[in-house]
Amino acid sequence: MSSSVPSDMFSPCGERALINLRLILVSGKTKEFLFSPNDSAADIAKHVYDNWPMDWEEEQVSSPNILRLIYQGRFLHGNVTLGALKLPFGKTTVMHLVARETLPEPNSQGQRNREKTGESNCCVIL
Repeated sequence: MSSSVPSDMFSPCGERALINLRLILVSGKTKEFLFSPNDSAADIAKHVYDNWPMDWEEEQVSSPNILRLIYQGRFLHGNVTLGALKLPFGKTTVMHLVARETLPEPNSQGQRNREKTGESNCCVIL
C-alpha cells in the first residue's frame, strides 16, 4: 500500500477499493463506471460527461454542470461523496442520471405537494 493513498481506499484483500455504479438514463440506457469512494457527485458528472458513451449520443448534454445523480429517490448535491453514502465495494450500485439545471431545495418536495393539494399544516381549535 502506498502511504499517499488512504487505507480506506483498499479492500480487506489489499486491492484498491472501487465502487461500481450502473447509471441509468431516462431513456433506459445504462452504462457501468468505476469510482473511488472519495469521488463526489460533481466529480462523477464531470467524468461521465468527459467519457460520454457512444451509444448515449442521442442524450448528449451541453455541460457536465447540468448532470444530476439520483440515488434512492433523492438528488445528490455536488459535494456528496460515494464514501459518505456508504456504498458497498464489489457490488453494483444503481443510480439515475438526468439533465437538470437546478436541484430542489432539501425538504421542498413536501411543501410543493401540499401546495398542489391545498393541504396546510394549520389546525383549528374549537
